[in-house]
Amino acid sequence: MEFSRPRPISNGMKKIAVIIYGPPGGGKGTQANLLANKLGLIHFDTGKFLESVIYDSDRKNNNVIKRERKNFETGKLMTPSFVAKEVMQAVNRISKAGWGVVFSGSPRTVYEAQKLPPILEKLYGKKNIFVFELVVPAFYSIKRNSNRLVCSVCGYMLLSAFYPKVKPKYCPVCAGKFYKRTLDNPETIKVRLGEYHERTEPVFKVLGKRGYKIVKIDGKLPPFKVFQRIYGFLKNRR
Repeated sequence: MEFSRPRPISNGMKKIAVIIYGPPGGGKGTQANLLANKLGLIHFDTGKFLESVIYDSDRKNNNVIKRERKNFETGKLMTPSFVAKEVMQAVNRISKAGWGVVFSGSPRTVYEAQKLPPILEKLYGKKNIFVFELVVPAFYSIKRNSNRLVCSVCGYMLLSAFYPKVKPKYCPVCAGKFYKRTLDNPETIKVRLGEYHERTEPVFKVLGKRGYKIVKIDGKLPPFKVFQRIYGFLKNRR
């Protein structure tokens, strides 16, 4: 599945595009899902989308796909030109279908930040694009990712810090079995954090020069409190 399609919700808010940044384990996906459900947006999970692309059985023998799959499995960011092309094609499809969109972590590199915003501005209008950064220290990120469990059926990610059961085996949403992603071992997380600091954080400067204000949110807070701050900001700008 490339992206989840929520039920449209009438909330008086224009079709918008939201970008949520944060390090691995920062809570980007959780907040994007909450916004998608509340505002009737498409959650475009860049990581999951690209994962579906590189593991597409119809493209598995493509040399470019093989290269990007290797990057993905070692915790490195994929080649920016490849990512930009795939993401822009998908965003066009979302907009043409009449949906607003929320990104969890994209655009991820300076190259992508030079390519994607002009497309979003054309599709949604610059005043309807909002950018947030979830601020989380590195040790929080490593702890969260190291303990993360993912459902093998529905993809639900267990918030272990708020779930009392020790070593849960089954998903509370669909009862599927949990598994631990190879991306979430401590050494790979350190690589991913390095990639975030070196290649994604410079994107903030690019977006700032383009006129975007990046709203910083304390990502250490419980997810519902983070959501209250993000939603409150958006609600006041309808």
